[in-house]
Amino acid sequence: MRLTPCLAALTLTACATAPAPSAPPDFTPIPTTSSANARFYADCIAQAARTGRYGHAYDEVHVVVFTCDGEPARAFFEALGPWAASQDSEVVLGDRVIRSTTRIERDLFAADWCERRGDVHACSISLRTGEFALP
Repeated sequence: MRLTPCLAALTLTACATAPAPSAPPDFTPIPTTSSANARFYADCIAQAARTGRYGHAYDEVHVVVFTCDGEPARAFFEALGPWAASQDSEVVLGDRVIRSTTRIERDLFAADWCERRGDVHACSISLRTGEFALP
């Protein structure tokens, strides 16, 4: 059978646009570097774990939310000050000051944030978990 130029072009185009075979997952551990600010997360999560202040939430992704207060939250809130100013991620709502690690576009879901109301501090840290964390 002889292919006409048009049919040959269509055949080549179909082959060229076929999806490439997907590569198998890469299970190499992710390299990390030291981070002074990581201690604020660790301290908050440690307190939340000790006091049982964690729970599951879902809104398109599953997260476990760890909530801390007191000194770990105060330290995290204070450390977020310069960062929140540079990222435009501080909001004042009456007596409540909220600082987040990323700018809030819609709501606080899956965001890491701290707040101060008067002298009281609290932080919420979200850890993406998948469905494993379902109740």
